[in-house]
Amino acid sequence: MEIVLQPAYFGSIAQWVAFAKAAKVHLEVFDNYQKQTYRNRQYIYGANGKLLLNIPIKHSKNNKRQKTNEVKIDNSFHWQTVHWKSLQTAYRTSPFFEFYEDEIAPLFQEKYKLLIDFNLACQEVVLEALQLEKKMEHTATYQIEVSKPLVDGRTLINAKTKHNFDFESYHQVFADKHGFIENLSILDLLFNEGPNAINYLTSQAFDAIEFK
Repeated sequence: MEIVLQPAYFGSIAQWVAFAKAAKVHLEVFDNYQKQTYRNRQYIYGANGKLLLNIPIKHSKNNKRQKTNEVKIDNSFHWQTVHWKSLQTAYRTSPFFEFYEDEIAPLFQEKYKLLIDFNLACQEVVLEALQLEKKMEHTATYQIEVSKPLVDGRTLINAKTKHNFDFESYHQVFADKHGFIENLSILDLLFNEGPNAINYLTSQAFDAIEFK
């Protein structure tokens, strides 16, 4: 299977299930930027439940549409410091936070101009953490409809779309307070499951993922 996916802010577990199961991933880089997507947000498991981490972006003049590969991060906000502290607070006691900390921390120290460059850097760190080698290429143009045999997984970038993935539960730090929360950031899976994260991803039923 070959699938089209967008680079994300680490990416949701559903995106990484699709990523792990694909023989090749086509990274969509010419689509129009949309708000309220995993392009610039991720959800983690905090002490009070599901917690949103959102990267501020610079909006275009006259609210013109921007291509995803043109979107700039607004680094006038100290978002990296806030996000890293939130991750430390949420996952410091998780089994594998310290195992991945040194690889992930630099992402919140270097200043990135373009959102897509930051997202691709996050993707590389996750691939390394999962020890996942994958054939990948960037799209050359935007296509409204993806031709078969390619699978169009681009709707997985939408953070507000309601999905019923029915993924298996795994250990989460605050599950005793709020229960299992599915499809959080891939970081939640990594920090809680460590090297077993890749086995979790590949064991989930791909047909459980909705693309509409």
